[in-house]
Amino acid sequence: MDAGLCSICGEESFGTGSDHIREKDGIWAVLAWLSILAYKNKDNLEDKLITVEDIVRPHWATYGRHYYTRYDYENVDAGAAKELMAYLVKLQSSLSEVNQIVKGARSDVSNVVNADEFEYKDPVDGSISSHQGIRYFFEDGSRLIFRLSGTGSVGATIRLYIEQYEKDPSKIGRLSHEALAPLVEVALKLSKMEEFTGRSAPTVIT
Repeated sequence: MDAGLCSICGEESFGTGSDHIREKDGIWAVLAWLSILAYKNKDNLEDKLITVEDIVRPHWATYGRHYYTRYDYENVDAGAAKELMAYLVKLQSSLSEVNQIVKGARSDVSNVVNADEFEYKDPVDGSISSHQGIRYFFEDGSRLIFRLSGTGSVGATIRLYIEQYEKDPSKIGRLSHEALAPLVEVALKLSKMEEFTGRSAPTVIT
């Protein structure tokens, strides 16, 4: 990079004025892990190398593990996407109704204890960015977040974020899609995703 042979611009959705590598977060994550692995293996070059799995499993056993996934529904009809979000906001006014839906979908998922529509207040200039995400918080610390972007004439993207903390050592080795399956089912039922969007599956899962 110092020689001008490689330029990385930290802007994940392209842009202008520089060379770009898309999804900067992925690049930085790889570089961070390479740095950690280099440190862990600095005195271990002749034996079996320490792997990422060798590092994370003891960490999870000590501190627990956060399971996370994101469902993206791209190019959804903008009107339908706005209706879905409005429905979720209205639903937040009755947690008892929310929990009836939750338990109707999965009895093994804990109750929703709080729900809101997130807004960000800039600590410098005091400006407020509203409608930044519709959030559902569960008793066990799990979260569902629905966000809407790109509501132009072509279409919109609905992003569904699903997160669950697991501290049971016997459950920290599961695959993310297996661990989060109950919450995914609840999220799709709660939002009426297929009913509003006509989509039976997301465009992208990360």
